[in-house]
Amino acid sequence: MEKKMSSLSALALLLLWMPLAMAKLHTHQFVVEATPVKRLCKTHNTITVNGMYPGPTLEVNNGDTLVVKVINRARYNVTIHWHGVRQMRSAWADGPEFVTQCPIRAGKSYTYRFTIQGQEGTLWWHAHSSWLRATVYGGLIIRPKQGDAYPFPKPHRETPLLLGEWWDANPIDVVREASRSGAAPNVSDAYTINGQPGDLYNCSAKHTLIVPINPGQTNLLRVVNSALNQELFFKVANHKLTVVAADASYVKPFSTSVLMLGPGQTTDVLITANQPPNRYHIAARAYASAQGAPFDNTTTTAILQYHNFSSPSAKPVAALMPAFNDTPTVTAFTRSLRSPRRVEVPTKIDHNLFFTVGLGLNNCPRGARARNCQGPNGTRFAASMNNVSFVLPSNFSLLQAHQQGLRGVFTTDFPARPPTQFDYTGNVSRSLWQPMRGTRLYKLKYGEAVQVVLQGTSIFTAENHPIHLHGYDFYIVAEGFGNFNPTRDTPKFNLVDPPMRNTASVPVGGWAVIRFVADNPGVWLMHCHLDVHITWGLAMAFLVDNGVGELQTLQPPPPDLPLC
Repeated sequence: MEKKMSSLSALALLLLWMPLAMAKLHTHQFVVEATPVKRLCKTHNTITVNGMYPGPTLEVNNGDTLVVKVINRARYNVTIHWHGVRQMRSAWADGPEFVTQCPIRAGKSYTYRFTIQGQEGTLWWHAHSSWLRATVYGGLIIRPKQGDAYPFPKPHRETPLLLGEWWDANPIDVVREASRSGAAPNVSDAYTINGQPGDLYNCSAKHTLIVPINPGQTNLLRVVNSALNQELFFKVANHKLTVVAADASYVKPFSTSVLMLGPGQTTDVLITANQPPNRYHIAARAYASAQGAPFDNTTTTAILQYHNFSSPSAKPVAALMPAFNDTPTVTAFTRSLRSPRRVEVPTKIDHNLFFTVGLGLNNCPRGARARNCQGPNGTRFAASMNNVSFVLPSNFSLLQAHQQGLRGVFTTDFPARPPTQFDYTGNVSRSLWQPMRGTRLYKLKYGEAVQVVLQGTSIFTAENHPIHLHGYDFYIVAEGFGNFNPTRDTPKFNLVDPPMRNTASVPVGGWAVIRFVADNPGVWLMHCHLDVHITWGLAMAFLVDNGVGELQTLQPPPPDLPLC
């Protein structure tokens, strides 16, 4: 009997150990440095990772651990954010500058350590310091655990497609000039697909990315909007796309001819080579929702090329793109996203929050130089949530200050509702245009359920805002236009199969409602992923307390955490 029990115990231990044994440890080294990169006929000394633009795409399985040593050989401070990774109890590895860490200074290094837990699909990584994200970014592919399969037929080939923006200038100089002047920064000179502008730009045709496909086969395209400041339409000429995942969460598959991705968002699609063998444009161009605002109106292209097509030099079939301001197409796409089955949406809400998001203008003080006040009518651009324009600390990160109990770095009085109620999407009084600056956090207890109404405003101009929450996925239970009305709109909430995302596109002149459970202790930034808007202060942060026991407690800071 004892021998039998011993055998059963050994078997139980083996079964418990097997999943751990199957998980892998991936170690990488990122060297951040200036590298000559030629685009649009000119060579620039561009900040890259390992001399690559974009940087390397990392491939892991659900359950694996990543250890990435970042060595900074550039002349700028840098951090790396692992966009969309939950970072359960590992907030020290999240990466936003002065939020979870101080920056890695020139000549220094920092090692990010974290485990992928319960996530599958496409994410990405990028710099989270100033505008280094323009060139310092790369893909992060998370496949199912060893032995598990995709919830769709296995594709014959997988291709990551990272959409980006290129300035024919130093992006750091661009944002510094805008910060000095108070005006909007210069728009980009090109969009890119995997770093290449494509055959519609000067000096770019022979470097255009070729994506091969065999007739009759189905491939998986992993599309990432890595652009700095622009939401983008994406199409493949004459081909339908079957959407199967978004932001590393599976969705109920649906067919579409066009995607819209805000910066930060990812979409996985299946494409079948069911058209006559040819060369077809893969194209992306702006969805420009802010009326009258300047934007880069160019189009980036790659080429979907059928295997053994007899005329490899033939002009590709063009993709007919939506109009720049085609909001109905955007709405139809975002409302098609559903979870593949019934999900457990939080229904007993502990914090019912209402956050206004949008632009504003700061009046210049008397005596200010005109060259520092080049926004509309001699003002400076600003942005805010609930009329608070977020200010990052400079001597400590928020997480360090919280962990060490330091006072004076931040407060926990971020308003649960806007200080003044008004017609958010109508004509807004000029008296409401100027936000207040502050480093104000909103505090949550571990395990509390949170609902946030993200209400766009028309202060200065209405715009679609891609709002990203660090450390969490959330359910988007509803979206709409105009002012959110709880009596009218709450009955329309989808509490059955809403999509899970990490970045929500708040409709232009409208609102979105998200829900999540605060089950990850730390300090977590929530911000607009149009980088010019976070530069102006369109951000806030949640402070989530530890729960009970080790598994609900933030891990201690690593010994090599950068000092300010």
